[in-house]
Amino acid sequence: MDFSHPLLSGTLIRRYKRFLADVVLADGREITAHCPNPGAMLGMNMPGLKVWVSVSDNPRRKLAHTLELVAVDGTLVGVNTAMPNRLVAEALAAGLIPELAGYATHQAEVGYGDASRADFRLSHPQRAACWVEVKGVTLHRGEGLAEWPDCVSARAVRHLEALEQQVALGARAVVLFVVQRQDCSAFDVCDDLDPVFAKRLRAAARLGVEVLCYACQISPERLRLARPLPWRRADQETV
Repeated sequence: MDFSHPLLSGTLIRRYKRFLADVVLADGREITAHCPNPGAMLGMNMPGLKVWVSVSDNPRRKLAHTLELVAVDGTLVGVNTAMPNRLVAEALAAGLIPELAGYATHQAEVGYGDASRADFRLSHPQRAACWVEVKGVTLHRGEGLAEWPDCVSARAVRHLEALEQQVALGARAVVLFVVQRQDCSAFDVCDDLDPVFAKRLRAAARLGVEVLCYACQISPERLRLARPLPWRRADQETV
């Protein structure tokens, strides 16, 4: 996915109220940008980090700028939580995710379960439907390991429950973790930050919910879904 307009570089002053970030741009202007990330953004919200923001010409927007990328630990990190779904939609259309290839249609935001909405429903006349939930990953605390979530997510637990229901009904169900950084070689869930989700994901996998993880290629010009990453379970088994 290419950014529609060139990103502007700057320096993070502060991130606050979850969805706001003050940035001083390279030309000296100070702006407040929308921060499209409800998570804790651990390691990516420190003042002084180099950042990139996009600019919208939509006159109805309260804030014209959106925080897109942060440079940390020698790599670029995509912090916009809307991007993983866009990247997956693009990759599905191009057949770039082998595990999810071969479906005739890809529908986004389809209702299922108890008032849940799946990120994608993949269908084919001769195959069982495949329900896909996408999670954007930004956390990295060492050892090349991407981790999710970076804070408690009761909503994500409900998503797993809905996916388990679909497996019980005979459909495929997939959780696809999209790592929006380039310095990770494996993935795992955060037992210390959200033990409930971590336990539930492993249980869901035993019940037939598939767990996939893909890393991204990131630059100020474009984002791309790149290579698969293995899931390293808490017992150090890599799957």
